[in-house]
Amino acid sequence: MSKRTLLIGGRLLFGLLTLAAIVTQLVIHIQHQFDVVNYFGYFTNLSNIFASVVFLIGAVSLLQRREPTPSDDLIRGAAATAMVIVGLVWFVLLRDEDLGALLPWVNIMLHVIMPVAVLADWLYQPPKSTITWRQMGYWLIYPLVYIVYTLLRGAIVGFYPYPFLNPAKVGGYGVVTLYCIAIFVAFLIVGWLLIAAANALKQQGALQGA
Repeated sequence: MSKRTLLIGGRLLFGLLTLAAIVTQLVIHIQHQFDVVNYFGYFTNLSNIFASVVFLIGAVSLLQRREPTPSDDLIRGAAATAMVIVGLVWFVLLRDEDLGALLPWVNIMLHVIMPVAVLADWLYQPPKSTITWRQMGYWLIYPLVYIVYTLLRGAIVGFYPYPFLNPAKVGGYGVVTLYCIAIFVAFLIVGWLLIAAANALKQQGALQGA
């Protein structure tokens, strides 16, 4: 099996499985008469949808033999960084939390399998363009907008998707701020590692092809 075929198959498989998990849990969410807006207020759900779309578009591009543009690579990197953070935050802060109506297989798909798949895809097929450290700033726009939106909406409607973002549960906005700073630092570290790994792998591939 060629590398191209493996990438197409993997991206289609994991992209569609993840969207199926999102839709399945959304149906359960609606059946329990939960707020649909709240469902899409989870960073996990948004990031998995983001990564799935990137996977599916990437698979179609490979089928069409279209080379990725630098913008494609940046978007892919943003999705990869977000998904690695999803996996890390779940493992460190949320894996012992009550799942509620969340199906176990959906939980594993969104928090474990998809983050691993996205990371593996990034390392197996590094971006064609060279991503600079300054460009990593684009990857921080999504989480920053999410945090601001979540805290503002939470203060208005009283819903916080994660306990560490709820000032009433962690001891005030000061503690929430510390959590946000820690997650922001984690984004910087993960982004830096992904860029370093991609550039190193690309250089190694160039040397091997020389």
